Amino acid sequence: IADELITNEHVDLITFTGGVAIGKYIASKAGYRRMVLELGGNDPLIVMEDADIDEASSLAVAGSYKNSGQRCTAVKRMLVHEAVADTFVEQVVAKTRAWRHGDPSDKSMDMGTVIDEPAAMFFESRVNDAVAQGAKLLVGNERRGALYAPTVVDRVRPEMLLVKEETFGPVSPIIRFKDIDEAIRISNGTAYGLSSGVCTNRLDYITRFVSELEVGSVNVREVPGYRLELTPFGGIKDSGLGYKEGVQEAIKSFTNIKTYSLPWA
Repeated sequence: IADELITNEHVDLITFTGGVAIGKYIASKAGYRRMVLELGGNDPLIVMEDADIDEASSLAVAGSYKNSGQRCTAVKRMLVHEAVADTFVEQVVAKTRAWRHGDPSDKSMDMGTVIDEPAAMFFESRVNDAVAQGAKLLVGNERRGALYAPTVVDRVRPEMLLVKEETFGPVSPIIRFKDIDEAIRISNGTAYGLSSGVCTNRLDYITRFVSELEVGSVNVREVPGYRLELTPFGGIKDSGLGYKEGVQEAIKSFTNIKTYSLPWA
């Protein structure tokens, strides 16, 4: 059925939200027709040395665990300046421990299960792999069926699969950096380019992040998932093609432009 939908001569446009592999398959089969693809993300929250650490840690925790971390714009990497990293980590751990997780039908819970048990097992495996390579597990990585605990991992290196690839669950991997050049280099060092959040009040930093981060959105003192319905939303690199969110851009994506002229002066 799917192949027929994306190759049928009567289909003018294909829109898809999902994983990179399927998105690229659709692109390879679709041929000469328009596509709007919203694919994966590996969204960083970057915390500079001048950041309000209480605010930054709250953004980090909410951005990482909301919807059990199963959002394309969830915080999937926490890049933290080494000057404030210890304080940031301490606060993230404390706020993670306070994040209530359990039965998703219990309204007192902050977080329920992930999509299924294999997904929870995958997150557990990713964290175990990072720890085996020298990362420090500070809290979590506990699994019961599809219930996976909010997890904090410190001293993560950019080349570890936990952060090199998209980890689509409630994991908070913390990468420490020395300066803004390294932060930008690490942020851009994956195949993805969907969104980002930066915690700083310095306009020179903000200007560089807006100019140099390879993403579709840069949110200052907000999570990568922050957006308004009026604003365009989409990614670059392996995070997708085109824009189907944001009213004006969505209209452009789903309609044809026609130019006409009239003969009267």
